[in-house]
Order: sequence, then C-alpha cells, then structure tokens
Amino acid sequence: MNTCLARGTRFEYTALHRFLRFYGHADIDALNATAREEPSRFWAEVEDALGLTWHRRYHTVCDLSHGMQWPRWFAGGELDLYDNLVGRTARETPDQPALIWEGDDGDQRRFSYRELDDAARRLSTALARLGVCHGERIAMYLPMVPETAVVFLAAARLGAIVLPLFSGYGADAVANRLNDSEAMVMICADGYLRRGKRVDMLGEARAAAAAAPALAHLLVVPRLGTPWAPQQSGQWREWDYRSLVAASEPDMEPAVNGTATPLLILYTSGTTGRPKGVVHTHAGFPIKAAQDMLMCFDLNRGDRLMWITDMGWMMGPWLVFGGLLRGATLVFFEGTPDHPTPDRIWQLVERHQLTHLGLSPTLARLLMAAGEAGLPQAGQLDSLRVFGSTGEPWNEAPWQWLFDTVGQRNCPIINYSGGTEIGGGILGCFVGLPQKPCGFAGPIPGMLADVVDTDGGSLLDQGTDDEVGELVLRAPWPGMAHGFWHDGARYLDTYWSRFADLWVHGDWARVDADGHWFIQGRSDDTLKIAGKRVGPAEYESALVTHPDVVEAVAIGVPDPVKGEAAMCFVTTPKTTAEADAPWTDRERELIAHVAVRVGKALAPAGVHRVSDLPRTRNGKILRRVVRAVWLGTDPGDLGSLENPDAVDALHRYRESLQTPA
Repeated sequence: MNTCLARGTRFEYTALHRFLRFYGHADIDALNATAREEPSRFWAEVEDALGLTWHRRYHTVCDLSHGMQWPRWFAGGELDLYDNLVGRTARETPDQPALIWEGDDGDQRRFSYRELDDAARRLSTALARLGVCHGERIAMYLPMVPETAVVFLAAARLGAIVLPLFSGYGADAVANRLNDSEAMVMICADGYLRRGKRVDMLGEARAAAAAAPALAHLLVVPRLGTPWAPQQSGQWREWDYRSLVAASEPDMEPAVNGTATPLLILYTSGTTGRPKGVVHTHAGFPIKAAQDMLMCFDLNRGDRLMWITDMGWMMGPWLVFGGLLRGATLVFFEGTPDHPTPDRIWQLVERHQLTHLGLSPTLARLLMAAGEAGLPQAGQLDSLRVFGSTGEPWNEAPWQWLFDTVGQRNCPIINYSGGTEIGGGILGCFVGLPQKPCGFAGPIPGMLADVVDTDGGSLLDQGTDDEVGELVLRAPWPGMAHGFWHDGARYLDTYWSRFADLWVHGDWARVDADGHWFIQGRSDDTLKIAGKRVGPAEYESALVTHPDVVEAVAIGVPDPVKGEAAMCFVTTPKTTAEADAPWTDRERELIAHVAVRVGKALAPAGVHRVSDLPRTRNGKILRRVVRAVWLGTDPGDLGSLENPDAVDALHRYRESLQTPA
C-alpha cells in the first residue's frame, strides 16, 4: 500500500516541527527516543510548549512510588487550570472568538473569550451558592450547546468534578450514573432538535432525578424555550439556569488546585456490569488533549475546530479542554451532519471557516453513498486544512474518497486512535508527513506503544512485520485514567492484570514493513476461524468495496467444524434493495466477493441484509450489540445507541428466520 502526502501544510511549518527545533530533537524518531529514555525531560518539554503557568511549580514530573499503574504527574505542583484555559486569553485578546454554536435549525450563538470567561465565572458563583465545593460531582446532561463548555470551566474553578452524560440517554441510564457518582447537581436542557424534531430531555432528567437520592439541584437550560414551571419535590430543587447565572456576580478569586485534583468522570459502557467511571485530573486530561492537538493536528491559536460528537463521549471534553488550552475557536454543532441535505457538513465548514474537521469513517461512507449530493461545492472547503478521524477502523474506499474526491489531496486525514481511558490518542498521523490509507504514521510521542503476542513478547522486537497482536503501552502518560470511580480493583483488572507492567488496551494492531500501524478492531471482537485470527474489519472492508453495500459489520458465531465462523450484516442502497433479485442470489455473490479478498477458507458463513445497523451518535457501529442479538445473549448497556430501532429490527429479522415458512 503506497503512502500519501497531502499538498496542504508542509511539515516545516507545523507546530510539531517548531517543537522539535526549539527543544533540540533531530526528528520524530529522536523525539520518541527521548520520551522512552528520558520521560521526565520529554513531558516537562510538553507542558512548557503548551505554555502552562503554575501557581506552584511541581518538584517531580512523574512520581511512580505507587507503581506505574498509579502515577502522580507533576507531583507537588499547583495550577489554575481555568486561567490556563480561558482567563489569560480573555485578558490578552478578549475579543478573540472562543466558541461558535449552530443548532439543528440553523440558529447561531457566538462567544468571545471575554464572554465565555464572564459566563463561567458567574456559573461558578451560582454553583458555590448552591453548596458545590471541591470534590462535589456535577452531572451534565446537555446536547451540544455552549453551556457545556461553561459547565466544564465553572467546575474547574471550584475543583468540582463533571460527569458528562450522552444527550441521548434515557432516564435509567442517567440515573445509574447519578447514583454511581452520587452527583449533587444535574444540569440538563429542556430538550434539543434532532433532524428537525424536538426531543424532550427535561422529562427524562426528572425521572432520573427521582431515582437518585443524592441529587439536590436540577438546573434547566432553556434550549427549546419550552414553557415549564419548576417542579416541587422534597428531594431536589429546580432552577432556571440562565436566570440563576444572570443573577450571580462573576467569581474573580484565583482557582488553584493540586495537579491530581479530579476533573472529570467519563463513563464508558460495557457489555456486562455497571458502566466504568474513568477519572481524569487537572494536570492529566487537558495536557494530553492539547499535546495531541499540537503534535498530530497542528492546531494553533485562532484555528477553528469542529468535531462531530456528543459531550457524553471522550471527544467532546477533548474538544473543549484541548482546544481552549491551544487558544483555538471551538465550533459546536447540535444537529446531524447530513440534515436537511447530505452536504450540510460542508456548508458548516464554509459558514464557520473551519480549519479542522473531525468526523467518523461511518459518516464518510454514508456521504459517499449519497453520490453527488454528498460532495462539497467548489470553494466550500477553502479554509479547511485538516480532517480528523477516530472511533473505528477505516475501509480503503471511503478513506480514498475523502482524501482524493472531497479533500482534493490537500487535507491530510489525521487518523487518531486511543480512548476514554487514554485521555486522547495512542496512535496518530502528523500534518505534513506521509500516511497510508486507513493507517497511522505511528505512536504519538510519549506513548510507548508495542504489539505483543499471547505471551506478552514484543512482535516489533522479533522483527515480525504485519503480524497481528495486542496493542499495549509500556509506560504511563499524563492523560492516563486515574483509576475508576470508587473501583480501583476493576481498573487494575481491566488494563493491568494480563501482563506485568503492561497496559493492555483491548485493540488488535499490526505494523507493516514501512513502520505504519494499523488497528484491526477490538481484541474481544476478533474472530478465530480454523485456528486463524481474523479481524472483523477485514470482512467489512471487503464487503464495502462491492457497489451494492453501503455499510457492513462482521461478527463471530459458533461453528461445529471451524470452531467459529464469520457472519456478516450489510445495508444496501435503497434503489438496490427495491429492485433486487432474491437475496439468496446476492448473498452468494457477496460471499464469493469476500472470499476472493480474504481467502476461500475464511469465507463468511452468511451475509444478511438489514435495514440499519446499531450505532452511536458519532457513527460507531456496535458489533457487540449485533452479535448479542444474533446469538440471543444480553447486549449490555444500550443507552449510547443513536438508533435503538435498528436493534428491534434485527430482533424481528432473526425471529423471521427462525419461524418456519
């Protein structure tokens, strides 16, 4: 597979190149060697390059006296994270745009750094009057509205902890997280717009609050302006968010906290058990997010960044903390990027003069399937320098479509893979340097990544090219999870129990002969057919090269001969579905199509056409849900689903196959 080099920004003009020259590193390989051999020097250079100001400077960059599972970063230090994020920029360049918001209906709101600073200081005062203090938990159940950034900032001032919740959660999912965290305050919206339809949030929030005894206050943001009266409850009191903030004077006191002060609890959904509350700290998550934005994305002061996400997913807080620490302008979008027309996302780029746009491979596939309607018009992407992508593996056809047809080979696709527990990325690409379709240029500096075999031996040290193994990390980093909320044992069991002193991330990865990395999917998704390990992405990539397939997902099912077999599910263009021959004919064609690409011995046992596939709001298809429905097992937490109807349809389809004709 040949490398590609975008014609846009040259490497010598990037922030990463300036970093290398300023701190005396010959190239990225030399920088990685410093991170490996002199980690304290490397991370001190990172925080210096980010321009952090300290109330009291740290005495140790990384204290490992409690083991590498529990590092203490910038030990002994104290900082005003709020001032680093907003305060100093509001003083230096008060009118610089900080945040631009566009609603599903096209409404817009804009905040300068001065205005964002004032709003956050007022909310800080209001929350303090309600009794919120250091260590208290604030649940944030909001769509992508400007108030989300204000809540993060106000909580950072108080040393309180925010738990951002997916705006599509129902009452039960919200209540579970309220009770796990024992949140004192929840900030919700009256609702939001989704594809032109009004979605109620206040009703769900009240139902969740009724099941959460620790909750004392419910603040309601009037996104839709729906008339409402504060509900009388002996348990919690309701407040109009904007009236409460407007009546509060801005808190002008310094907001100094220790480096290990908890900042966020980011909940991740699992297949079993209660959701995991990943804890991040003041000197962890923001530093890692901003470092990745500097080194991978070349995000600089005044750039404009939008990511299609939700604040309940890691990329939402990542956008806020990393973007503000880099002095950028954040662009929030409430709606769906293909509504009311498939080119809505390109309209957003032009209207808000975006320099950086983050989207999922699934969105690229959907826009590609829309044909001419999914393409940008001439000049719409003139401001854009960088595409970002995360959340799932790419297939080559949509990657090439985005790079060649949409971006005209001018914008690199910064493929980015990490996770909630990472606080950012493990692997990435770099602006101005070659990349391979669907791959990663390598580990992000400071991330000591490796690929190991079943015994924990390094496949890279063995000189084994293209062999799939477990992705692991051999050293801690600032954005690393500070454990799970009130569940340290589960944290250790999840990441540290398999190999001594190795973080096992749960992804399959391989490195080719040229040193480019590829993610092959989650290791618990991997199929083992007749003794051969195969990533589901291989089947999915093969299927979407067929003109009659829009999306695909592959799962493993028990097989009496091979032990396990691949079962695939696809969506097709509507025109194809309506005019199709009997599906059995098309199924045989698709099985043969895949067999040519993955090998006859690995051909799927079946290819089923479905109306939709279960996905999260950021476009990630949930294989575990498809597998659970197909095998009749518990699918686990479904609160993150964007389209629960897809699960119901899959159930009905499975039942129809089991019902005798």
